[in-house]
Amino acid sequence: MIRRLMLTAAVASLAACNAPEPAQPAPEQPVPPVEQPGAPVSAGDKLTAQGFGPLRIGMTRAEVEAALGPDANPNAVGGADPQICDQFRPARAPEGLLVMLENGVLTSVWATRNPAIETDRALNIGDTAAEVRRVYGTAVVASPHKYESAPAEYLTVWSTADHTGPDARGVKYTIGSDGKVQSIAGGGPSIEYVEGCA
Repeated sequence: MIRRLMLTAAVASLAACNAPEPAQPAPEQPVPPVEQPGAPVSAGDKLTAQGFGPLRIGMTRAEVEAALGPDANPNAVGGADPQICDQFRPARAPEGLLVMLENGVLTSVWATRNPAIETDRALNIGDTAAEVRRVYGTAVVASPHKYESAPAEYLTVWSTADHTGPDARGVKYTIGSDGKVQSIAGGGPSIEYVEGCA
């Protein structure tokens, strides 16, 4: 009997040694901020020489923010001097859509990385330079790409005779070395910038 009691005590002791320890709460990890994804592209929102969806070239910053929200990433640098030139994605804009404001006024709208953003001519990121030329015909003005060799180039179509004044309007397609559209800009003379605000 004593032997059985000793064996029972030994088994109970061994079971206690192998029992899992009570769970300790995991240390709290900082939660990274959630970046808000862009809004889906509405079928009626087209990138044109006049703007995109509710955005119209010539709007003030307050009007841009009322239409599509404030800067989705205010800590990012949009320009060396944001009071003079700033480029950013409004919080309720589709991913890849950027606005450029100069002296507080919307001067151009840019589409990058999002093939769902479409022009009023049904052209998108990823379309070929040949398709851009087919759609616009002789209205296309081609110029060499600043950093890449041909077939990379810029294809610009102006809808106004004046290409440099405040009323100038056009659309520029940046073509990559693969011969496809990398980005599209619609608006005034700032569509010809190649490095954001420069």
